[in-house]
Amino acid sequence: MKTFTTTNFKETFYIFLLLFGIIPNLHSQNEILPLWNKIPDEINAPDYKEKEVLKEGKIQSTSLVSATTLSVFIPKEIKPDQTAVVIFPGGGYSHLSMDKEGTKVAEWLNSLGIVAFVLKYRLPSDLIMKNKSVGPLQDAQEAIRYVRSHASKWNIDPNKIGTIGFSAGGHLASTLATHFDDKVYESKFNMSARPDFSILIYPVISMENGITHKGSQTNLLGQNPSQALIDNFSNEKKVTSQTPPTFLVHASDDGAVIPENSINYYLALKKNNISAELHIYEKGGHGFGLGVKDTSQFWSNDCKEWLKINHYIF
Repeated sequence: MKTFTTTNFKETFYIFLLLFGIIPNLHSQNEILPLWNKIPDEINAPDYKEKEVLKEGKIQSTSLVSATTLSVFIPKEIKPDQTAVVIFPGGGYSHLSMDKEGTKVAEWLNSLGIVAFVLKYRLPSDLIMKNKSVGPLQDAQEAIRYVRSHASKWNIDPNKIGTIGFSAGGHLASTLATHFDDKVYESKFNMSARPDFSILIYPVISMENGITHKGSQTNLLGQNPSQALIDNFSNEKKVTSQTPPTFLVHASDDGAVIPENSINYYLALKKNNISAELHIYEKGGHGFGLGVKDTSQFWSNDCKEWLKINHYIF
C-alpha cells in the first residue's frame, strides 16, 4: 500500500489549483495592470486610438498610447526579497518597441531571478495631454510608486526596484532618475518614485541640439523648445548626489543616438560620486536590444555581473 505523504498532498493540491486556474503560469507574463484610475491632466480624445503592430499574434510595437499599463513577469522560482525592474521600451517617443525592448527583456530578467514589469507608457501628444513633456514622466513615477507600494504582493524588496530603458526609453529612465522628486501630479501612493538603480541601453540622455536624437526631442518638447525646456530635460545637467547608481551601454558606431549621450551622463555621475559603469562597444549600431551581433551582444553578461556585484542578484 502506497503511503500518502505530505509531499504527495502538496503536489496533488498544487495540481488541483493549477487545473482550476487559481495559480498563474509562472513561466511568462502573469497579468496586465492598468496604472491609473484617473489619468492626470488628461484631455479626452475619443478618436485617439492605439495602433498595435502584430506578428504571429504577438505585439511587436505600439503607438498612439493613451492607456498606461504594467505587464507583470514573474520568475519561475519565487524567492523572498526579490529585485524588481521596470522596463521602458524605446521608440523615439513616437512608438514603443514592446517585444524586442519589452517582453524579451522581461524574460531575460526573469532568468536572472528578477521580477520584471514592462511599462506601456503614454507617448507625448498635445491631443491627450495638457503638458506632453511631463506625460511620460508621470507614468514612470507612478509605475515605481505602484510597484513599491505593492512590493509584498510579488515578494519584492522595496529597496531593490530599478529601471531599464532603451533609446528614448533610456531618456525616460534617466529623466526618472534625475526628476523623481519633481511634483508633476498628485499620487495616491505615499511612496518615493526614486529608482534604486538604472540600466540605460543606447539611451537618449540630452535634449541639446547636436547631441540629442532630434525625433525624440521634437516629440517630447515640440518643434521649437525654449532653452529652459531643453536644459530641464537634458539629464546630464540634472545629476545630483541622489541620482541612483547606473549601468550604461552604447556602441561607438551608433548613428542614431551618438555615444556622447552616455559618456556625458557617466561623467556627471562620476562628478557627483555616484556608482556607475559605462561600456562603449566598438560595433553594434543602434537598437540592438539584448544584443544581436558584433561586440554589443555581450552587454547582457556584463550587466549580469554588475547586478551581482551590487547585490541585486545572487
